[in-house]
Amino acid sequence: MTDIHIRKQGRAGRITLTRPRALNALTYDMCMAIEAALDEWRDDDAVSLVLLDAEGDKAFCAGGDIAEIYRQGKAGDFDTGRRFWRDEYRMNAKLAEYAKPIVSFLNGFVMGGGVGLGGHVSHRVVGESAQIAMPECGIGFVPDVGGSLLLSRAPGRLGVYLGLTAARMGPADALHANFADVFLPEEKWEGIKTELADTGDLEALEEDGYPLPESPLAAAQPEIDRLFAAGDLAGIATALEGAEGELAARARKAVGRNSPLSMAVTLEMLRRLRAEADPDIRTALRQEYRVSHRIASEGDFLEGVRAQIIDKDRDPHWRLALDEVTPETVAAMLAPLGEDELAL
Repeated sequence: MTDIHIRKQGRAGRITLTRPRALNALTYDMCMAIEAALDEWRDDDAVSLVLLDAEGDKAFCAGGDIAEIYRQGKAGDFDTGRRFWRDEYRMNAKLAEYAKPIVSFLNGFVMGGGVGLGGHVSHRVVGESAQIAMPECGIGFVPDVGGSLLLSRAPGRLGVYLGLTAARMGPADALHANFADVFLPEEKWEGIKTELADTGDLEALEEDGYPLPESPLAAAQPEIDRLFAAGDLAGIATALEGAEGELAARARKAVGRNSPLSMAVTLEMLRRLRAEADPDIRTALRQEYRVSHRIASEGDFLEGVRAQIIDKDRDPHWRLALDEVTPETVAAMLAPLGEDELAL
């Protein structure tokens, strides 16, 4: 497969995304190849750890390749998308629960499906070029691939801010928000990967002392906590409307632009996860799949993809305005699916 390079090198199983011109966007076949490799290496004594990286300097992975899901959905076929998300989420769970160390090297754009691929593993290395985000509300979707779990674990109201606005995190922000574990300069990565593969242990990740820029999100945490304190979307919108400053202006613009239904559902997803005593990846993925199962037929996904990716007119016509989204509408998107529930 030309989109992905899977091999063994020394003591490591190596998975490299090889679609740099497409910003290493994940296809269904790529997801299945990754899952198959993980299954193969699980009981292979010759593989001590797994390395996840990507070709090119623009993106580790900018998300899932959703154009085909859009085309099939417009034709009335919603099962193509449901299959993609169901099987991708199963792969996400395997990455999060893998018995051997997995090291992801996160550079450039790491968004949506890229977070699902590299954001749940045991050791997440972030470089200086990293721009990490969950931008789904902008295309009429919700943070998925386990991203809702990461957002729910971010300090204060930071997860709500990131989920609703699709704001991007640099490397220091990602560390502050618990989307990454260690910062290593990208010029060191090839040597580190070689050492990891040669030795099969993680000592190469223990280097420190590299200067890391200050985190704008950490500095803005009190302001974010105040602006996003409300428990409902209308309250957040009201707080933003009366706020001054650059961060509030950017957030106000994003909340005014993104899908009201998607934002309201995202807010409720995070509330439910935070209410759990100890939510895990499976809890998050099952909740996300209830939404993704419905999102093309009952939500704003097709219109959002059309406006942002297909026609690129950046002028989506959402089904509901902010004041038209009710608790009952949100609850319906998150209702159990019966026999269609996600099985992991």
